Amino acid sequence: MAKKVYYIYNPQSLTYERVYPSIGKKVFIIIRNLLGGIILGAVGFWALMYYVLDSPKEMELKKENKLIRAQYNILSKRLENVSEVLKDIQQRDDNMYRAIFHADPIASAIRNSTGGGVGKYDYLMELSNPDLIMQTSKKMDLISRQLYVQSKSFDEILNFSKQQKDRLQHIPSIQPVANKDLSRVASGYGTRIDPIYGTLRFHAGMDFTAKEGTDIYATGDGVVVWAEWRQGYGNCIIIDHGYGFETLYGHMSAYVAKAGQNVKRGELIGKIGSTGKSTGPHLHYEVHVKGKPDNPAKYYFMDLTPEEYDQMLRIADNHGQVMD
Repeated sequence: MAKKVYYIYNPQSLTYERVYPSIGKKVFIIIRNLLGGIILGAVGFWALMYYVLDSPKEMELKKENKLIRAQYNILSKRLENVSEVLKDIQQRDDNMYRAIFHADPIASAIRNSTGGGVGKYDYLMELSNPDLIMQTSKKMDLISRQLYVQSKSFDEILNFSKQQKDRLQHIPSIQPVANKDLSRVASGYGTRIDPIYGTLRFHAGMDFTAKEGTDIYATGDGVVVWAEWRQGYGNCIIIDHGYGFETLYGHMSAYVAKAGQNVKRGELIGKIGSTGKSTGPHLHYEVHVKGKPDNPAKYYFMDLTPEEYDQMLRIADNHGQVMD
C-alpha cells in the first residue's frame, strides 16, 4: 500500500509544499491506529464468541452435562436391571415361598409405595438437571421400599419355617376314617347331585361311607370348637387346627370328644352315623383354609401311598350322587 503524502498551499510562493509530520504526530497516528485495531478486534472477537462460539466455561458446562447424562443413563439401566431381578424374587416369594406356608401374597400397593406425600421431591427442582435427579430419586426410593418389604417377608417366612414342625402337626393330613373300615367314598368335592332334591349343588367336602358306629379320627392336632347339632350336618364336630385350618365332621351318631378339648392327629373323636340331612350312614368331612372350603383330597398325604393317593384323587373327582 502506497504511503500517504500530505501538502499545504503556500500563498506567497503560489505553490504546494510538502508537509512532513512531526515525531509526536507520527506517534499519535500510530497509537490511534493501533488502538482502533485493538478495539475493533476485541469487538469482533466478543461478537464471535458470544454469537457463534461457546465460552470456555460454557464448553466446560456442556461437557459436564454430557457426562452427567451418560452416567445417568448407565445408572438408570442398572436400576432397571435391579428392578427386574427384584420383581422375579417378589413373584417367587408370593407364588412359591409364601404359598408353601399358605401365607397371603403381599399387596401390590404395599410393595410399590415409595412413602412420603405430594411435593416430596419439590426441593429437587432448585438443582441443576432436576428432572434427571428427580427420576433417579424416585427409582431409588421405590427399590429401597421394595427391598425393605421383601426383607420383612423373608423374615416372616423364616419364622414360618421355624414353626414348621409344629405346623405340620396341626395341618390336616390323614383320612378321618381308616381304609379298612370304609365301604366306599361316595362322593368328592365339587358340583354334585343333591340326593334329596335331585338338583346340582356345590358339595364342600367328601363323603366316606361305613357302618354306623365306625370310628372317626381327628386329622390333625387342634382344639374342638364345636361338638353339637348343626343344621344340615346333624351331630357335628369342628376342630380348629390353627394356622388358618379347620376341619368339620358331620352326621355323627355319637361324640367322643367335647368342645374345648385338645386333640391329637389320629385321636378318636366320634362315631359314624346318619344324623341331619343324610341318606345313610357316612361321614361328611370338610377342610377349611382361612374360612373357605378346600378340597379335602389334598390333605391325605401322610396317610396314603402315592398309588393310594392317586386313586383317592380319582375317586374324589367323581360326579356321582352325594349322601347329604
